[in-house]
Amino acid sequence: MSRRTESIAYGGNEIAFDVVHLKRKTMEIAVHPDKSVVVKVPFGSDSEEIARRVRRRAGWIHRQMLYFEQFEPKTPPRRHVSGESHLYLGRKYRLKIRRATTPLVLLKSGYFHIQSPNLSQGHIQELLEEWYLQKASTCFQAVFHLVWEKFKKNTVAKPSLKIRKMKARWGSLSTNGQLTLNPDLIKAPKECIEYVIIHELCHLSHIHHDSNFYKLLDRRLPDWVQRKHKLELALV
Repeated sequence: MSRRTESIAYGGNEIAFDVVHLKRKTMEIAVHPDKSVVVKVPFGSDSEEIARRVRRRAGWIHRQMLYFEQFEPKTPPRRHVSGESHLYLGRKYRLKIRRATTPLVLLKSGYFHIQSPNLSQGHIQELLEEWYLQKASTCFQAVFHLVWEKFKKNTVAKPSLKIRKMKARWGSLSTNGQLTLNPDLIKAPKECIEYVIIHELCHLSHIHHDSNFYKLLDRRLPDWVQRKHKLELALV
């Protein structure tokens, strides 16, 4: 696999896009929630043809960017101080921080109770992120186990589950059968977590986002569009 960044002019601005050469037969243009544009192409594809195809889809790419722009945070990044709210499974909980000998994070009575001998924001953030990671591991495994019931009749093997931070994706499915989920997904409602897992598992049968993929997704999760939109709005 090779990757490079190129750009085209559109409406007085530039659209930058990453070109990824893969072993595939068709070209795919995708706009991710962070407004990055990725063009997956077969090995040996001509650069001018790639640029021509992207230029032809420039209007659609621009509309997708505007769509995702509406979900960008309208408030400053959340701080890690008492009174600040943080998300867990789609709900907001305010922090209550106090000094204590033993570090502890506890969700109780509508608050994140965090104690530590070190009350710096950086340290409180580390404690909360470690708590999120532990909860993500338990929750994602449980949801994955339930969701797999919809897919286990297929002849494919059950993927292994890995949790890893990703810049622009909630989940991915590798060709060697590994399902990777972003730990930040634990901040979204459980129905959104289920949507991401089902979406990725549909790639077991259809690698690309073609019509067959979406037909399968419609069968496995008829309300996936609503769940997708809820996920996009949940983490603003």
